Amino acid sequence: MLEMQTYGTDTVQPPVLIAHGLFGSARNWGVIAKRMSTTRRVVCVDMRNHGESAWANSHSYPDLADDLANVVTALGGTADVIGHSMGGKAAMVFALTRPDMVRRLLVADIAPVAYAHSQQSMITAMRSIDLSRVETRGDADRQLAQAVDEPSVRAFLLQSLDVKARKWRLNLDVLERDMHLIVGFPDMHGQFTGPTLFLSGALSDYVLPEHRPIIKNQFPKARHAKIPQAGHWLHAERPREFEASAQAFLSA
Repeated sequence: MLEMQTYGTDTVQPPVLIAHGLFGSARNWGVIAKRMSTTRRVVCVDMRNHGESAWANSHSYPDLADDLANVVTALGGTADVIGHSMGGKAAMVFALTRPDMVRRLLVADIAPVAYAHSQQSMITAMRSIDLSRVETRGDADRQLAQAVDEPSVRAFLLQSLDVKARKWRLNLDVLERDMHLIVGFPDMHGQFTGPTLFLSGALSDYVLPEHRPIIKNQFPKARHAKIPQAGHWLHAERPREFEASAQAFLSA
């Protein structure tokens, strides 16, 4: 079972399940989950090979979808699901294979397609840190700055570093080996006919017009919306706008 962080106590409505993206964790979503929990129970998970969840020798989307199914079963059998990036792909596979377990689906800035880019450079950057010389997060940041220019990206990656234990809370070996699966998308034949929102950052190029026929084929009730002045990390860049959009969709 994946590690979970639960916010709110409402058990009348199905809970909201949030699946984070690559190199992320449940706590990345804590602020949004806490705000949303005033009206709903919200559960954020650490995906396998991330955070406090167990490491596994596979990182395929069918396996990630099975993990989400196990969590939803434990929560009562039905949930509204939000997934960002890698978590969005896992959520889509979950909805396509277990449509009876998903009431509403919000996919944040990702499409059910294979992408040409890779996040291998981020793994190489994390591996470049000499953990034996890390006493503080600042030590790690200074080393990481040699490979990653953007302070915000470094801050995000370093959330997955256990400074005291001097180890990553990421199974870098498996994530690196299965990177082709992570940037890809499995061949899926089912449909999810429930309400679906593809919410994208207006400055992002992850969900393109040419993806819409593919989306429509697998998610016939899909709607599309964009958050202005937001890129791929739309929930972190515009948290209030993301929360408002999510609340409006999930409560419709």
